Amino acid sequence: MKKSIILFTIIMFYSNFTVQGQNKKILFVLSAEDTLLLNSSKKERQTGVFLNEFYYAYKAIATEGYEVDFATPNGRKATIDQESLEDDYWKENPALKQEAMDFWEKNQNFSNPITLENAIDRSGEYIGLVIPGGQGLMVDLYHDPNIPILLKAFANNNSAMGLICHAPVLITTIPKDENPFVGYRVNSVSPVEEFYIERFIMKGKPENRKIAGQLKKLGLIYEKGRPGKGYAVRDRNLVSSQNPYSGTEFNKLFLELLSEY
Repeated sequence: MKKSIILFTIIMFYSNFTVQGQNKKILFVLSAEDTLLLNSSKKERQTGVFLNEFYYAYKAIATEGYEVDFATPNGRKATIDQESLEDDYWKENPALKQEAMDFWEKNQNFSNPITLENAIDRSGEYIGLVIPGGQGLMVDLYHDPNIPILLKAFANNNSAMGLICHAPVLITTIPKDENPFVGYRVNSVSPVEEFYIERFIMKGKPENRKIAGQLKKLGLIYEKGRPGKGYAVRDRNLVSSQNPYSGTEFNKLFLELLSEY
């Protein structure tokens, strides 16, 4: 009898340990694109994930003890937008810039992401999803047929979801009649910021723009902060933020959301 009780206790301990481990997993979905076409495909610009938008979120989440997996189209290593290495984007925490660059270059998990198809199959393992911004996602993730499936899977699981800067545009890949986010309050890169990026940073117009207008047309309630200032919005299980300067605001809301799971 005593042996049965001890065996049962051991089984329950390890079962609980396994569940807790699963409940601490977050998936980061990243762009693997490195080229953005401008001016009706007449000009090329280097692009990718905005490093500080990714790493500020990753650092905050990993520090809280969450396990992180990475996924990209076709399982290729994510690329980093060289613009995001400018010191101006690291004013919130300058010391993290070199750490982030080292992580991008050397971390084995980051360098060997799973595919989006695999991420869909494993969506039940995660309590959260984060998609950092950067122009790269406008090229690959925006057009990838796996993205609406993945977003709906996480929404149906009521998982915590974080979309940063340009990433909220991915909500528009889901048709309105089956879109779980219709009616949500949402934030993203603002029209003024899009204009500034287009005119003064990229010096060219990309194919897809006016993210705020697309979200409003779909039936979401778009909110924005001041251009170039930190701003984030939470509605239910979705946190969205505006720009590379919104790391503090995003992390606060997203970690609060995760703590409820």
